[in-house]
Amino acid sequence: MNIKIARAQRSDLQEILALQYLAYQSEAALFRSKDIPPLRQTLDDLMEEYDRGIVLKAVEEDGTIIGSVRAYEDAATVYIGKLMVHPDYRRQGYGRKLLTEVENCYNGKRFELFTSTRSKDNIRLYQKAGYTIFDQKPIDEDIVFVYLEKK
Repeated sequence: MNIKIARAQRSDLQEILALQYLAYQSEAALFRSKDIPPLRQTLDDLMEEYDRGIVLKAVEEDGTIIGSVRAYEDAATVYIGKLMVHPDYRRQGYGRKLLTEVENCYNGKRFELFTSTRSKDNIRLYQKAGYTIFDQKPIDEDIVFVYLEKK
């Protein structure tokens, strides 16, 4: 399958938000809560992120968006967030491609992202991409946020 990575347009944001709601169901299950920030985000919130940085999309040949990632720069660090791939397309390298492309948009910068210790697949993906853990913060007795960086 030929997937293209491109910058999202404002007209793509509704489709990306719908994908986000679908893609983050597995995170919600890990956290045992449907009340996680990616599932509460609104289109207006996403538009603010779009205006602040960049939003990339992974697109099938027919134009269907099957993945996305966002990033913005602040004080020489690029913060990467909401890397997602449609559940039917996971484990095919699309998340890694999105991550590589967003890094290419900010060549030569320090990158930072976070996940939780429950998201073992995400931690492995990020470490394979050259990220290292630099901090961990307990949220409660079950959840620890893991902060990773790449220089």
